[in-house]
Formats: sequence, C-alpha cells, structure tokens
Amino acid sequence: MSNITTVVFDAFGTLFQDSPDHWNTAMGNIIEQQGFDVSVETLNEAWLEACGGFRETRSDSDHPFQSYTAAWRDAFGEAFRSLGLEGDAAAAAEYWINDMGHRDPYPETREALELVSSKYRVVVLSNADDCFLDPVLERLDFPFAASLSSEGAQSYKPNPRLFHALLDRLHLKPEETVYVGDRQYEDVMGAGLAGMGTVWINRTGTDPDPSLPAPDFCISSLMELGSLFDD
Repeated sequence: MSNITTVVFDAFGTLFQDSPDHWNTAMGNIIEQQGFDVSVETLNEAWLEACGGFRETRSDSDHPFQSYTAAWRDAFGEAFRSLGLEGDAAAAAEYWINDMGHRDPYPETREALELVSSKYRVVVLSNADDCFLDPVLERLDFPFAASLSSEGAQSYKPNPRLFHALLDRLHLKPEETVYVGDRQYEDVMGAGLAGMGTVWINRTGTDPDPSLPAPDFCISSLMELGSLFDD
C-alpha cells in the first residue's frame, strides 16, 4: 500500500471513547434527571429496540435520511411510551447528544495522530451529527485536513456513498486512501465497498465475523499505524 496519501479515521470507538459503560452511565443520568423509577437495563433495552428500525434502514439510499438527533428523540419517545413513562423525549435526546459531544479521546489518540500525520494527510469520516462530532474534534484540537459527518453527506456507513462523498470532496482516488474504524460491518465493509484500504482497530479482541469482509489490517492500538503502510 505504498501509494497511500491519506488516512481516514472513524471518530467514536476509534479516536474517541465509546463503550457500553459510557452509554449506561448516560442512560442512568437521564433516568435521574427525568425522575423515573426504572432500571438502566430496562430503559436501555426499550430504547435500543425503538432504535431498531432506524439502524436497519439508515444506510439505505432509498430511505429518507434521518439525523441521529431526530432518530434518538423519536426512540426515547417510543421507549417512554412502551414503559408507561411520562418523560421529555427531546430533553433526553439533547442530553444524549451532549454526552456524545464530551467523549474523551483514547489515551494514545493524539500521539498516534501526530505519528500518522508526519507521513500522510489525516481526515475524519464518521457516522455522526455535526452537533456532537464538531465538539469532540474542537476539544482534541488536532489539525485534521478535513472532516465529514453522515449528517453532512446525508448518508450513513456502510453505504459507500458516504465514503465517495469524502473522496470526491478531497479529489482522491480510493486506492490512495485507507480507512481506520472499530466496526467490521460499518467501517471495514463500507470502506471496502468504496475501494479504500481498510484497518480494523479491534481493541477488545473480538472474533471477526466470517460473513463480513476481512480487513486489510487488524490492530489493537492506534500506535500500530505508524509503520503499517510502509511495505
């Protein structure tokens, strides 16, 4: 992959921390703020079920685009109704978005980005709304060459349309780029469908899904990117 000029990063789960613990803490805070008598597990399960339709159709080009902000607000409303809770779905979604916008980078993120940017142009492409992607990028204060959200492109991974939107914007050929992400379905498959090289950052040692495309490279830390494309 000696022709690589640009390394494109996913944001959440790749550069910025995003785990079930983060989500459970946020859900617990929503329960407290809304004064609900319900467990985190119960509300989380109802909310995830309510998000199911959005997750299944969001990358479908034939389906009208819906932002995370709108989808999460609708899902909280549906979850509250299913549990017989009288709550403010818009306020819950606003809290969730604000929480996403305050996620910390992984400990190695800045050092790894500085290492990679000494050789390649560094870009961010994320399934995200601008209202929570922009704040984490601003706080990281790293000179990315460009960033693009799913909201900005009106398309979600793994649809290659999102990746092509970035490539077109930067006048890049797919073979000049490699995409780094933490999800085999959205990131590895999506970038691969667009013709980009792929790196799966698998911090937890999850077994790969044999039904999905394998990545070109698999790493457990961003620091491994330093010499990955030299050969």
